[in-house]
Amino acid sequence: MAKSSKIFIKPRKNFSFSDIREIWDHKELMYFFTWRDIKVRYRQTALGALWAIFQPFMAMVIFSVFFGKFIGVPSDGVPYPIFVYIGLLFWQFFSGSLSDISNILVNNHSIITKIYFPRLILPYSSVITKLIDFMIAAVILILMMIYYGYMPHLLALFIIPLLIIITFMASMGAGLILASLNVKYRDVKYILPYFIQLLMFVTPVIYPASIAGSYKWILSINPMMGVIQNSRAALLGTGPIDWILILISLISTLILMILGIYIFKRTEHYLADII
Repeated sequence: MAKSSKIFIKPRKNFSFSDIREIWDHKELMYFFTWRDIKVRYRQTALGALWAIFQPFMAMVIFSVFFGKFIGVPSDGVPYPIFVYIGLLFWQFFSGSLSDISNILVNNHSIITKIYFPRLILPYSSVITKLIDFMIAAVILILMMIYYGYMPHLLALFIIPLLIIITFMASMGAGLILASLNVKYRDVKYILPYFIQLLMFVTPVIYPASIAGSYKWILSINPMMGVIQNSRAALLGTGPIDWILILISLISTLILMILGIYIFKRTEHYLADII
């Protein structure tokens, strides 16, 4: 009687160009995961996809009342509502993606332990879902710019896509590191919400970076500072485009992305055994 043999498929420990091709070959699966996340998010909801608009809009209203009107936080000479909405738009794209990616492996353990596919598809599809939310919520920003009479900078057509890419990479890089840690230490799930709240207050979301004065360089370590500050400059003309700050954000996110993929690939090798 012939003995049955089992074939074990193990992912590579290190990332290579063949991984990119493998992800491309599974692009239909990425589409499936993205569409699944969208349907699950808005299933049996009265507003549906309008929730993507409702969340940043209501946060803008609350911050405008308390910080803009009562406390009088400066807004670089532009109306505070549109000033803070731009910050919230990019911040919620980043923080939402970071939160979802950090839990993506644990939440999909039943699939991961049964079949093999490029695990990087899961976090990529999660960020794409948040990008769709970002684009929906951006409709309100367009309406606010028309209402307040603002014309975007001519370079905005180039800068805004670049800033979206930087936000994408920042959330992916940090998210992959946290997702890898979350597999071993489930404390990440409970610590992350507090970490995101603290990180928001060291990011110029509800206040201008100029308020930090001589300590502004400390904030520049955070790549989201360059994203938010330059998005306001490009769309509202709050100041000149800071190309150095964009370069710092781009380099830091590239390093974070490479580090995140490296740690994720190392964890992926034994992921199914410990998840």
